[in-house]
Amino acid sequence: MDTSSPGPTEPEHVEVARAESERGELVLRERRGGTGPTSLELRANGVFVMDTLETSTERALATAALALVEDPRAVVVGGLGLGFTMHEVLADSRVERCAVVEIEEALVGWMRDGTVPHGPALLADERVHVVVADVAVALAEARPATYDLVLLDVDNGPGYLVHDANAALYREPFLRTVREVLRPGGALVVWSAAEAADLEAALRTAFGGAEGRPHDVRLQDRDERYWLYVGRVPGPA
Repeated sequence: MDTSSPGPTEPEHVEVARAESERGELVLRERRGGTGPTSLELRANGVFVMDTLETSTERALATAALALVEDPRAVVVGGLGLGFTMHEVLADSRVERCAVVEIEEALVGWMRDGTVPHGPALLADERVHVVVADVAVALAEARPATYDLVLLDVDNGPGYLVHDANAALYREPFLRTVREVLRPGGALVVWSAAEAADLEAALRTAFGGAEGRPHDVRLQDRDERYWLYVGRVPGPA
């Protein structure tokens, strides 16, 4: 008789939703079983983007960025993801308007119709305005001096692009566009999974100054260091 203890059960990944666009394939999967809780996972072209199990980095981006601006009444979040950056922005009572720019219409639909269960409640907040567009196009069309804070979280930084076309978001022309839509005292904050010297240099050129801030995060019993890259518009004299 075999008296050995059974090994751990391997988690099962069940596809919840799938969509195709000109950028490729977007898949939402549910992780069931194993040692962890049930969770949702988002993948683009087979590459892991984020899940609902570990959300501290998305929340940390918003918390750290909001602390940099004295009066963040109007905020842009570039990249909807599964809504956790937006959720943290909305938790700040100073925020009166939050524009979320997301290029994947299917992802917005999954958040709205409850395919992502926590989505409808987040999007029901009257301060939220979702724009289905490329963030570069959306900000190019925005009026000057409209926003106090822009959070860019469409990739894990310039070294970890979800789509190759996103490389332009970390270069000087787009960064200058962002500067134009910011009010005096406003800031652009870019999240990166690694140091990005070229991004810091481009920010310095576009804004006249830049700052790279290491940000330590505890992820599932391991320490990780991420980076916030900040470009600021001088405040009113």
